[in-house]
Amino acid sequence: MTYSTNPITNFISPSAHIGKNVKIWHFAYIGDNTVIGDNVMIGSLTHIDYDVKIGNNCRIEGSVYIPPLTEIGNDVFIGPGTVFTNDPYPMSKKMIGVIIKDGVIIGGRSVFKPGVTVHKNSVVGMASVVTKDVPPNTVVMGHPAIIKYSREEYNIKKSRWNS
Repeated sequence: MTYSTNPITNFISPSAHIGKNVKIWHFAYIGDNTVIGDNVMIGSLTHIDYDVKIGNNCRIEGSVYIPPLTEIGNDVFIGPGTVFTNDPYPMSKKMIGVIIKDGVIIGGRSVFKPGVTVHKNSVVGMASVVTKDVPPNTVVMGHPAIIKYSREEYNIKKSRWNS
């Protein structure tokens, strides 16, 4: 595990379970009973609250907010400034987390309504507001986020861009 142990730069709860080869950048917060898998990168100024689960091989960019009860699968990318929420009627006593399945890509500055699930291999375009479950292998974007095309089409566009 690679992270700053300086209490001025990071707070990592003693009850958090951090996997192997985890990189935690400056001014990050990781709360009680959070579980983080192996090979995860957590960007600066990211706040991961208590009772969060993060899988293996994830990249969480800077200034991301992950509240209690959020579950993130394996091989997930979360762009900078993304916000997950967990309280449908603030400040209520009952919370519900967002679930992000394996292989999801989330563009920066996206926002997620409490209780939504983003299914396997989906893509959320930058600055989207996700108010409903996202089906597997789809690309959603907008306010509110709607389906635009398939993950296969996304991969083709990405391949063209990279060549």
